[in-house]
Amino acid sequence: MSKALLTTLMLGGLSALALFAALFLGPTALESPFSADETARLIVWEIRFPRALTAWLVGAALGLSGAALQGLLRNPLADAGVLGLSGFAALGAVLAFAFGVSALAPVGALAFALIASVIVTGLGWTARGPASLALIGVGLSSFAGGLIALALNLAPNPGALADLVNWTLGSVEGRSLADAGLVATFFIAGAALILFAARGLQALTLGEEAAVGIGANIARTRTLVVLGAAACAGGATAVAGVIGFVGVAAPHLVRGLAGHDPAKLLLPSAFAGGALLVCADIAVRLLPTDTELKLGVAAALIGGPVFALIAARLASRGGDA
Repeated sequence: MSKALLTTLMLGGLSALALFAALFLGPTALESPFSADETARLIVWEIRFPRALTAWLVGAALGLSGAALQGLLRNPLADAGVLGLSGFAALGAVLAFAFGVSALAPVGALAFALIASVIVTGLGWTARGPASLALIGVGLSSFAGGLIALALNLAPNPGALADLVNWTLGSVEGRSLADAGLVATFFIAGAALILFAARGLQALTLGEEAAVGIGANIARTRTLVVLGAAACAGGATAVAGVIGFVGVAAPHLVRGLAGHDPAKLLLPSAFAGGALLVCADIAVRLLPTDTELKLGVAAALIGGPVFALIAARLASRGGDA
């Protein structure tokens, strides 16, 4: 059995345990999620299960997209934010909140993430090397940030900004099975595109010239990965808001177990991201605070130090992942 498969199975078991634990754990203690008590059943199956499932799907989508983009750009610090996908998804939701149509925030996030993917893919056809593609993404992220600030300044509905602030902090509180289904739809679509690009990602470990030399279609690989990452990140952002660092942290956490082959790192990173976000959501529900800590804040508190450690490790190795 390969290391990647063994790691995937282990993380699959960890994900199942985390999801099961999420049914028990919370502000209200329950002896069993299968209790005949109607109130207990309501808490477990109408509140906790949809919330935990949504958290897992969001984490898996972010972990998978991060692993794919790290393989594409050959940079362990890459995630959907690097190519501007998360920034444009945020822009779409911000416009909906700012102009008083908050119900359309998920649609806006998805639409703008796909717009960003089309732009990156179009410009990526002429990009030479991963550094050029990353620079395109940085430019798009900066542009999205400017448009977000402009939308906030011109917003005719300032009262909606409170909802916007809550959304930008990231949360799966109150999410339903319909929300989980939305994330799952885009996660499955994005995963299919990314997995079709797995061989190309594997070839890119040799460098672009060598990859072309052995018959890899670099442009096709870029297109599949960017579109797949946009679907994953857009679906996750549409439902849970802005949750950072999972896409960076999840692949790094499993790389030592699953190996450095980007193709074999995809599924373990998805399971790691899902398990990580479910555990983080359990933690925020158990914290003895008057106001529940937002999931995006918890993810940043976990992922921030991991991000710094990765950067420090790269610096000590002269930039070699």
